[in-house]
Amino acid sequence: MANKGKRYSEARAKIDRERRYELAEAIDLVKESASAKFDETAEVAIRLGVDPRKSDQMVRGTVLLPHGTGKSVKVLVFAKGEKEIEARDAGADFVGAEDLVEKIQGGWLEFDKVVATPDMMGLVGRIAKVLGPRGMMPNPKVGTVTLNLRETIGEIKKGKVEFRTDKGANLHVPVGKVSFDREKLKDNIVSLIDTVNRLKPPSSKGQYMRNMVLSSTMGPGVKVDIASLKE
Repeated sequence: MANKGKRYSEARAKIDRERRYELAEAIDLVKESASAKFDETAEVAIRLGVDPRKSDQMVRGTVLLPHGTGKSVKVLVFAKGEKEIEARDAGADFVGAEDLVEKIQGGWLEFDKVVATPDMMGLVGRIAKVLGPRGMMPNPKVGTVTLNLRETIGEIKKGKVEFRTDKGANLHVPVGKVSFDREKLKDNIVSLIDTVNRLKPPSSKGQYMRNMVLSSTMGPGVKVDIASLKE
């Protein structure tokens, strides 16, 4: 344990808190500084030049990470009839309607993502106060209210993640595990950056992507040189 703490301290000491590192170097530093007993998640935090108080400057979307998140995602689907069968065939972990609403109202939350067919949204609205604060409420803007269950469930299982700006105009997005090799993490991060850039609101003025930090679950943050992402 002492050796592990020493390794962490040595890795942290290598990080210049004022310097902005090229992406490849930042990834190596984050991988090196991860010292937990579990496989930590690598996460990107991006500060955007938007005003999240204005609806036309809210940045929200999804990205299908080329190499996934490294996490097994449990998908719950609200559907009936043929769509219920489609959801089960597509690999959904839980499928139902009123029965699932009752379970969730009773405190059950053993799932990660929620998808619903449009006709189920009236029912899902009963648990909006439970799902909403956890970022699980189905939303057509990110494709989780849909009739195309097979494709949607497949993409979520492969590593499709949602993101949206918080009150401070920041995005926090998981981009894989620290056990991923450098190139896989780099591919995932570049895919995220490309997607965020495409979603730049027309009304956003000045520099759009202002700061970016890469970190692991338990590790220190490493500032990334945004200019290096354009290479």
